[in-house]
Amino acid sequence: MNAVVHTATSPVAVDHSAETCPAAQTVPTAEGIPTSATVSVVIATRGRPDMLRAALRSILAQDYEGLLEVVVVFDQTEIDPLEDVRARDASRVPIHAVANQRTPGLAGGRNTGIMVAQGDLVAFCDDDDEWEPAKLARQVQAWHGSPDAVAVAAGIRVWTEGAAYVRVPPRRVSFSDFLESRVTEIHPSGFLLRRSDLLGKVGLVDEDLPASYGEDYDLLLRLARHGDVVSVQEPLVIVHWNRTSFFSDKWQGIADGLTYLLRKFPEFEQSPHGTARIASQVAFAHAALGDRSEALRWARSALRRNPRQLRAWAAVAVAVRLVPPAFLVRLVNRRGRGL
Repeated sequence: MNAVVHTATSPVAVDHSAETCPAAQTVPTAEGIPTSATVSVVIATRGRPDMLRAALRSILAQDYEGLLEVVVVFDQTEIDPLEDVRARDASRVPIHAVANQRTPGLAGGRNTGIMVAQGDLVAFCDDDDEWEPAKLARQVQAWHGSPDAVAVAAGIRVWTEGAAYVRVPPRRVSFSDFLESRVTEIHPSGFLLRRSDLLGKVGLVDEDLPASYGEDYDLLLRLARHGDVVSVQEPLVIVHWNRTSFFSDKWQGIADGLTYLLRKFPEFEQSPHGTARIASQVAFAHAALGDRSEALRWARSALRRNPRQLRAWAAVAVAVRLVPPAFLVRLVNRRGRGL
């Protein structure tokens, strides 16, 4: 049986009746997490059909005992009906293929998926990432153990050119922790969130972010204003860094997105190291664009707050043409890190 619900026009046309919508069968608990929470997995995709199918296979292979649905949002590209994708139990794991009806880009794509979704919980999976079979089961179990958490993440295994690196986040991360550090081990493909929070007190993904860059960090900061993010300390998400990212070399969007975040969250002034970290990334982006004066201005701002901020020194090196930016990016990416 085909598991795909193909919606060629508007995502609101997807049938979420009681017969096909798993959300109607859950029972809320006092902590707000249903005893058998329905999970809606949102994948925003554009032009990567083979990677998308690998991501879908990993989702369909979950050993989670609760009900699942998958919403695949096609951004700035034609809808693929995904007719070749088969679930183990098509009635249990429906796949809705819809078009991005909101702002073009990742943020609008994810929000389209959130609005179509009917589950108690929402999980994101990038179209070039994959999940280990135990991911959702371990995360929901962890949430029951920490009902005060605002979201649950998981560790990642980063595949680079010829090597793999395991990155495990801290057990619990607060708002002040996120100001200090992005905590990159908490990857968006590992996010598990309450849909009611995204539609309510936290809000949807910010579609005003330039180029959608930093939309995951923005969401984590807004989430953490309401509670801590807890993590399953196992590598349950496979992140492929040996593949081309849509943000690769798009330095203007990176500079604009991070500058936007600094303005949006005045709390960064409470964290000199956190501000220095972002300022140094903005400096590097301007250096990569060839804007020497802006790069040095941002680098000075970063180094005043934290003289040991290596990204700022890297930005200076690029700005004065001691080293090309692509070389430094490749160097850190090979170690499963980013600038």
